[in-house]
Amino acid sequence: MPSTAAARRGPGAAADRMEEDGCRETASSPAATRRFVRCLYAVGFLDLFGVSMVVPLMNLHIKSLGASHTVAGIIGSLYGIMQLFSSTFVGCWSDIVGRRYSLLACILLSALGYFLLGTSTTVFLFALSRVPVGIFKHTLSISKALLSDLVSERDRPLVMGRFNAASGVGFILGPVVGGYLTELEDGFYQTSFICASIFLLNAGLVWMLPWNEENIVNKKHERDKKRTDSSSAKRDCDSHLKPVTNGAMANDSPFQSPWVQITTVLKRIKEIASSDLWDIFLIRLLMSVAILLYYSNFTLALDERFGVKPLFSGYLMSYSSTLGVLAGCLLGPITRLYQHNTYRLLLHSSTFTCVLILLYASALGMWMVALSSTFLAFSTTIGRTCIIDLELTIGGNEASGTLLGVGQSVTSVGRIIAPLLSGIAQEFSPCGPPSLGVGLALIAILIMNMNKQKYCSSGNVKLKNQ
Repeated sequence: MPSTAAARRGPGAAADRMEEDGCRETASSPAATRRFVRCLYAVGFLDLFGVSMVVPLMNLHIKSLGASHTVAGIIGSLYGIMQLFSSTFVGCWSDIVGRRYSLLACILLSALGYFLLGTSTTVFLFALSRVPVGIFKHTLSISKALLSDLVSERDRPLVMGRFNAASGVGFILGPVVGGYLTELEDGFYQTSFICASIFLLNAGLVWMLPWNEENIVNKKHERDKKRTDSSSAKRDCDSHLKPVTNGAMANDSPFQSPWVQITTVLKRIKEIASSDLWDIFLIRLLMSVAILLYYSNFTLALDERFGVKPLFSGYLMSYSSTLGVLAGCLLGPITRLYQHNTYRLLLHSSTFTCVLILLYASALGMWMVALSSTFLAFSTTIGRTCIIDLELTIGGNEASGTLLGVGQSVTSVGRIIAPLLSGIAQEFSPCGPPSLGVGLALIAILIMNMNKQKYCSSGNVKLKNQ
């Protein structure tokens, strides 16, 4: 009867006993964290593997259904617009109902969309199949928010880099498998059904994850980060477990009234809109557009400038993507080299990206293009990871889903703006789009330098409710 004895000794002894039990519970939490994180790497790999099997074939399929180029473009734009508006809401929703239920819902509804795509024998069915995917295909963002819940701020860039690398491997292998399957009879339909099956497999993997251990894992990370003495450790444990529970382990939240969930989502979005985070999102927008301008007319520009065939351009882009995966694996040593100073790493990688885009725009031969592509794969991968880490560090880890959702919306805006800017710049020169990208990257670097003090003192800019 140890609990009764502890109760007789008074509330102080009971609190000490609870603290000791918590310490014993956390003994296995590093192993639990590693298992959980590795499973999430597999989720990211399967997600992009399935998607990249189908996406490169979609334009060919919709044209085979009799759609014009304009109709195909409109459907593609509608998908982008749905992603733009839904990413913030779905990310915020994941903060409210919990990562488990939101991730499962997004995976299953995306599987439904790809299943409908496999039955699309008309343009209308094709467009209809893109609706659930356009609204709910935010599995990677929620997975990143979950990783942010699981690991400490110090380890976050390393884990995010590895997650991006695992997803990138799926994106490299998927088109190869999809291209092989499409050669078969009714190949596109088979590929779509296989993609839907992969998403169902992913949902099963997410369902079987050791969610009960996650609270222990987060308790250990928060204690390690905030502990100064035994009493402050207890206060930190109580205060920091609450947002984690709301984010990753909110088991009761899915049964709240839909109106309560909608009201909470809108309230959180309002808090983001009124927070002092727009310089971070502006930097993300400018760098995204700069990189998109680099790739926007890559194949056409190489053909016009150097007479290079599209096949070689495709090999060069695949080579660059492979290096990007390698860069994700190297983020650990790089962040340690920078002593986990995310701001300085982001500033240097953005500056390097700007210089490399300038090198490509002024290239006199293919060797300069290959050189810029080689190092750009590293700088852009590091930059993308660092901007996400800076968002979460300054905005607060408690609303990681909302922050990542807003960031994804910002990137979607860049995908809408970049083709327009590229078309205008291309009217003047094949080097126009990357040259414009250099100017946008310089503005982003200037903003980073102007706000250096805020970024270096992490945690000063929190959402109003924190």
